[in-house]
Amino acid sequence: MFGTGEGYNSQSPDGVTAAYRAIRQWLADSPAELMAARRAQAELFFRRIGITFAVYGDAQATERLIPFDIVPRIITRPEWQRLEKGLKQRVAALNMFLADVYGAQEILKAGIVPAELVLMNPAYCLHMVGRQPPGGVWVHIAGIDLVRTGPDEFFVLEDNARTPSGVSYMLENREVMLKLVPDLFDQVKVAPVETYPEKLLETLASVSPRKQRGSHPTCVLLTPGQYNSAFYEHSFLADKLGIELVEGNDLFVRDDIVFMRTTEGPQRVDVIYRRLDDDFIDPLVFNPGSMLGVPGLMSAYAAGNVTLANAVGTGIADDKAIYSYMPDIVRFYTGEEPILANVPTWRCREPEALMYVLDHLPELVVKEVDGSGGYGMLVGPHASKTTIAAFAAKLKANPEKFIAQPTLALSTCPTATDGGIAARHVDLRPFVLTGSDGVRIVPGGLTRVAMTAGSLVVNSSQGGGTKDTWIIDG
Repeated sequence: MFGTGEGYNSQSPDGVTAAYRAIRQWLADSPAELMAARRAQAELFFRRIGITFAVYGDAQATERLIPFDIVPRIITRPEWQRLEKGLKQRVAALNMFLADVYGAQEILKAGIVPAELVLMNPAYCLHMVGRQPPGGVWVHIAGIDLVRTGPDEFFVLEDNARTPSGVSYMLENREVMLKLVPDLFDQVKVAPVETYPEKLLETLASVSPRKQRGSHPTCVLLTPGQYNSAFYEHSFLADKLGIELVEGNDLFVRDDIVFMRTTEGPQRVDVIYRRLDDDFIDPLVFNPGSMLGVPGLMSAYAAGNVTLANAVGTGIADDKAIYSYMPDIVRFYTGEEPILANVPTWRCREPEALMYVLDHLPELVVKEVDGSGGYGMLVGPHASKTTIAAFAAKLKANPEKFIAQPTLALSTCPTATDGGIAARHVDLRPFVLTGSDGVRIVPGGLTRVAMTAGSLVVNSSQGGGTKDTWIIDG
């Protein structure tokens, strides 16, 4: 039932780890028709809630549900404590890196990271050079993608420091599981994730530029609108946080102060949780054709009168070529060895690395340095000769746009499929919140699962699903 992935223990009499034993018994006690009914009920819950994920170019984008797997993923408390320590270290280093590359640039002067890789990068925002965001925090919300390859082996696959998404699914997955299998929660002590909205609001309030005694900062969530792929999450989070969901035309700037239009007149805004990319945030500074942003917003930001979370310019930390230097970045700023390792990475911009990658394309995963959502990537072992040849041509033409990684033996989790319980590959995205008053992490995250047998692609935009993540004592 569990294959040889997570939950499997060859030394155990029943072949199952202690952490998964209650899950195994629950599955054994659940007839196939009951599991099918629960899966159908879960889908009905999500349809009623309206939880969707739009895929650009898909005629059915507004109708798509992310597949949900009813079998939870288990991570033990000791495993989580190590992950949590590593996540805090990594996000602290990301914040120090961003403050440095837009400031003194010591890491570039030291030759740890090539200067041209940062300064010539399209994601490097010249408007932020010499500036510090209010509170000194750049990455308020980080989503760090982790993969597991063995019992004690976790690797960071990607850093998401710009506008990480998926936390609404983490919260909704838990709510649905509590409705569907309350008895299982009585048997297994699961750490709560429901406090995330409260922790996020505390984080946003901590970086408000106005901190007068007795005053309560006004926070809003800025969305591109209903046609954005993550709009459901935007409206969900605004509701959970108890803040206004706004679009660009709901805000205006006067005397370098941001105001929100309300029925009672203008209301000053202190913190904007923005789910809008840099290019669209202020047409007076970035894309002049943008109808999504707020004219003058960058002026108010530069004056220190409003906080943007995440800060403008954090996209440089999402770059997969920068990712390849993260172990050195962690050492440079913290003086410590990285607790969480990177996946071994070849930078195709380097001639020797490019030669190796071209010679081993059928074995590797190749990604665009600024790509996301599983788009623009090659999974060599699953690609045709024609696709590999086409990718080789892309690499030769623009090697600086790609990195390559080995095809890892990603861990699998027991997953409910039409054919019964089967092993499927998974990753994990925990969410790290950083404010001026410290770091907050709820115990868990979004587990994404490749619903197709043998597939390594877990992205929702590529047909992947999600499952609840349980941190338990054990």
